Amino acid sequence: MNVLVLGDGQLGQMLGHAAIQQGVNYLLYSTRENCIKGLAHSQPLALSLEQALAWADVVTWEFEHLAEALVDTCAEKLVIDAEHLKRLIDRRSQKQLCDELNIPTSAWQAYANADELAQCIEQRQQACVIKSAKGGYDGKGQWRWRPDASQDKQQLASEAGVRAGIVEDMIDFNCEVSIVGARSEHGQHRCYPLTLNHHDNGILSYSVAGTQSVAAHLQALAEQHFAALTDALDYVGVLAIEFFVVGDGDQQYLMVNEVAPRVHNSGHWTMQGSNCDQFALHMHAITGRHLPELLAAPTLMVNVIGVAEIPEVLWEAAAVDCHWYGKQARPGRKVGHVNFMIDDQARAEKIASQWAPELQKLAD
Repeated sequence: MNVLVLGDGQLGQMLGHAAIQQGVNYLLYSTRENCIKGLAHSQPLALSLEQALAWADVVTWEFEHLAEALVDTCAEKLVIDAEHLKRLIDRRSQKQLCDELNIPTSAWQAYANADELAQCIEQRQQACVIKSAKGGYDGKGQWRWRPDASQDKQQLASEAGVRAGIVEDMIDFNCEVSIVGARSEHGQHRCYPLTLNHHDNGILSYSVAGTQSVAAHLQALAEQHFAALTDALDYVGVLAIEFFVVGDGDQQYLMVNEVAPRVHNSGHWTMQGSNCDQFALHMHAITGRHLPELLAAPTLMVNVIGVAEIPEVLWEAAAVDCHWYGKQARPGRKVGHVNFMIDDQARAEKIASQWAPELQKLAD
């Protein structure tokens, strides 16, 4: 089977390794350079996008910030309907879809320009988060506003309102979690355990999975939301949903923060902590294979951010799995990740507190 992936970053490369393992032919399309590349090749191949599309049996993607024109060009070979994909790459239609499916989200409003954003802010009686409708990640394309703050509302609206977006109420939440799973073309679902995520300055610092540190009923609820969303879109492949955990005790519930229609940073722990990692699972789904039962072991994933290297001691450690992306380091940029085998949540927190400061440089 021939697979073309849109994007040639680290997620595309990791998907490629899973493709090779499963005997799948694989090419990448660089959206930045407008060229076709082979796995782990920096030089373009003598193929146009049109030729690569003719070669491919199926087209998938490594990131969701795709131009609509590119989605339309690839529509015939995409693993899901192009219009459904467009709903997922715009935060406005993402939120609308959740509302239609009765999946809880923060109260939100859409705006088209700076004037509409200024009106939204003026009407707000509580703190809010402003997000661009498209693009933005790791805290980029996002702004915060509080009614009691000394921010200049007009200046904020002018800056954030350059592009359309949404304004949503800021939530008083307990923690952030994500569900990463896959749906096959036959409607089969497989989900990993809920992953507990810790962010620093809007960037995912570390994730912990398999320690049963999240209330048991939330796993069933997350899988219910995952099935509702993916079934509504006839989705095929891996998808992640980021949630806020809200409430106390048995009354805790989940509110959607973001939907990522792709393999996800918070699922990188599966590369050491599962019998089938998220990249292999995605390949199973998009090539029509049966989705395997998923097993998980307690794992901590720490992102490597903005530093020049992973210390040699980690490369040599027996219970540690290091991944370096080959990217030039700069503050705030993800350049790798490290997976640690752990016993429990306490051990995860101890290791994260030890290594995150050394592995992460978020700002100058």
